[in-house]
Amino acid sequence: MTRSRLELPNRRHFLHIMGAGLALLSTTSLSSTAYAALEERQEFAFDFDAFSARMKDIGAAPYQKPVFNLPESFTGLDYDAYRRIQYRGERAKWAGDDHGYQVHGFHLGWLFAEPIRIYEIEGGVAHPMEFSADDFEYHDTEVDAAAHAQPFPGIAGFRLNYPLNRPEAWDELISFLGASYFRALGRDNVYGLSARGVVLNSWVEGPEEFPRFSEFYLQKPQGDEPLVVYAALEGPSLAGAYRFVFTPGSDTNQATAMDVTARLYFREDVKELGIAPLTSMFLYAEANRAGFDDYRPQVHDSNGLLIERENGEVLWRALSNTDALGNSYLWENNPRAFGLYQRGRDFETYQDAGAHYERRPSVRIEPIGNWGEGTVRLIEIPSTLEVDDNIVSFWIPAEPVVAGSEREFSYKLIWGDLDPSEDAPIAYVAETRAGQGGVSGVANAANLRKFVVDFKGGELAGMPEDARIDVLATVSSGVVRHSALSKVPANGTWRLVLDIEADALNPMEIMAYLVGSGRKLTETWLYQWRPTHEV
Repeated sequence: MTRSRLELPNRRHFLHIMGAGLALLSTTSLSSTAYAALEERQEFAFDFDAFSARMKDIGAAPYQKPVFNLPESFTGLDYDAYRRIQYRGERAKWAGDDHGYQVHGFHLGWLFAEPIRIYEIEGGVAHPMEFSADDFEYHDTEVDAAAHAQPFPGIAGFRLNYPLNRPEAWDELISFLGASYFRALGRDNVYGLSARGVVLNSWVEGPEEFPRFSEFYLQKPQGDEPLVVYAALEGPSLAGAYRFVFTPGSDTNQATAMDVTARLYFREDVKELGIAPLTSMFLYAEANRAGFDDYRPQVHDSNGLLIERENGEVLWRALSNTDALGNSYLWENNPRAFGLYQRGRDFETYQDAGAHYERRPSVRIEPIGNWGEGTVRLIEIPSTLEVDDNIVSFWIPAEPVVAGSEREFSYKLIWGDLDPSEDAPIAYVAETRAGQGGVSGVANAANLRKFVVDFKGGELAGMPEDARIDVLATVSSGVVRHSALSKVPANGTWRLVLDIEADALNPMEIMAYLVGSGRKLTETWLYQWRPTHEV
């Protein structure tokens, strides 16, 4: 995921959806009755309410798997063979239209053995968007011959290209491929984290379920209209109707926005429903890099979970990667926003001239309407390789999900460089560091941990070194043995140092922020230390 203009996703993207892809091969599909009915319709009226009613009917029926066999010439493709199959840019759908969008398909094969149905909507009428073997460059004579010798089975997903960065270049803007995964880019970004339509039972008792976007309807923009995409979601436990309204990054607002409406209809009880899920990668940073023999200072697509609470308080949960599974449940009532962020936009932070982690987008989720009580869950999966997407976050509504119920959620997804402004009213967490606690040069207790948090910007930046600032720090287990706060003249940040005597048996939740002149001066820094060696 190191580019905005490659013909195909790279190995990293394939590996992180491999579990979903393998599950799809055996379990996930569109109701066979509904699928057959769609095959017979070449042109039909379409609107979101009618589409939602249809998905509700599908969700009320028993789950069925359609019969579909991928041609043998495609099932035997490995990663490299699949990657050689590239969509021909000159065959892009909508090329030459004045709205600026182009549609490219992803070929079937390798992990992607089930086709999607894709339709174009004009004037309220939907009709199939057709693809063929002629749309692809195979770079393999045998695969090329096989593809042209049989009826074309359809495509596995699609991407939307748009002149995001330069008027003359159609950059990849958004892609949908694999289960309910999708990704987008702001200006000057390269691909990093992914979003999903929904998460069902992730890292709870029993297997996780991977519902699939099986149909897409692309509403062709007219004039200055936004691009709207509708998607059908189905899995064993639910069916759903989605609407995505896209606003690409511009000169004034470099982030790309998606307004999402999800209408969900449940066939089965669901142990844990995850709304607005994000999947990312955090390998190491300054808090755990000692476990990696690597020339790069940091490797991650995201380094923090941000939550903006209903009262405006901002929480920054720094990510970690240990050899123990991390689970954090953060209760909230109607949050203003939450999401996975990448802070650190300097090349020197990463020193990776290929991956360009400094250009990975942050994603902010802004609920629309009152979501009420619920929990933001953060899962941190142990990982030793940067190809693993080991970070998952999502919203869990407080009300349990039971068979026969239905839910609707609306929210905005914002993709781009979302670093806080230096003139923001409160200081933000610029870096989290950790290591052996105590005083350097002498032997210290093995369970004494040092945590160093740098706060930057806001009113704090202009305060003198002798300003009266109070530190509020708490730990769920263990004891704070020492704390120190000082201004760093070299860069103007304020550095908080905490020496904490850790409980070697239990995870430790740490919270800290700064207060001065009767008000809060910083974000609330959160961190979970787990009693195993950092990987």
